[in-house]
Amino acid sequence: MEVALVTVGDELLAGDTENTNATWLARQLTERGATVTRMLTVPDDRTLIARWVGDFADSFDAVIVTGGLGDTPDDVTVEAVADAFDRDLTVQPEVRDRIAEKARQFREEDPEYYETHDFDLDLDETAALPEGARPLQTAESFNPGCVVENVYVFPGFPEELRVMFDSVAAEFGGDAVSASVETATPEGALKDVLAGARERFDVAVGSYPARRGKPGRVKVTGTDPATVERAVEWVDERVADVESDPDSGE
Repeated sequence: MEVALVTVGDELLAGDTENTNATWLARQLTERGATVTRMLTVPDDRTLIARWVGDFADSFDAVIVTGGLGDTPDDVTVEAVADAFDRDLTVQPEVRDRIAEKARQFREEDPEYYETHDFDLDLDETAALPEGARPLQTAESFNPGCVVENVYVFPGFPEELRVMFDSVAAEFGGDAVSASVETATPEGALKDVLAGARERFDVAVGSYPARRGKPGRVKVTGTDPATVERAVEWVDERVADVESDPDSGE
């Protein structure tokens, strides 16, 4: 299963907010055997979001879009996803009802805060989703996410994103497996080993150099666990052991 990630937000591109969502999602998907093939960050630009979502939806098995689900003018992700599929926005009654109930609960729990800040909530606007979308609503999120064909739309707040992803995590998977070898061999001396493993075992091989006192790592990825195991053993026989190198950081 090949997945593309699209994270939305001017604050991400400005460096005001660290893009932890992309890293977390990539790890979750990889652990489930899926392959993250693209990772893109775009501004809060409706036309640009729609363009990339539409392109990725045609090219990959699934697309995950995060961020821009709020009620402020710069939150345009839902509208952009609707544009990508040439759909109108519609209000599903059950989605609206759930939002209304969450608003009621919030008002009852802290009426003074609610009145002080004069919340201007448009239930129809908040509940609107692309026509035919499958809504995703959790206890942690006020604004709904959704699924439109093979595109999953999640909130940008990490806590809300993680709970919503967990609610559909079973829909992501694949047969990719990985294993790693720690090594004291410098990355510049690994060229022949990396190329040899690829050619001999038909696997993907990546090198992650040593840093901050940690050893380097060679990662082998494939679809057959036995082949990956053989490739890892072959690599392990041809790289320096961490324990044998006093400069490895161990």
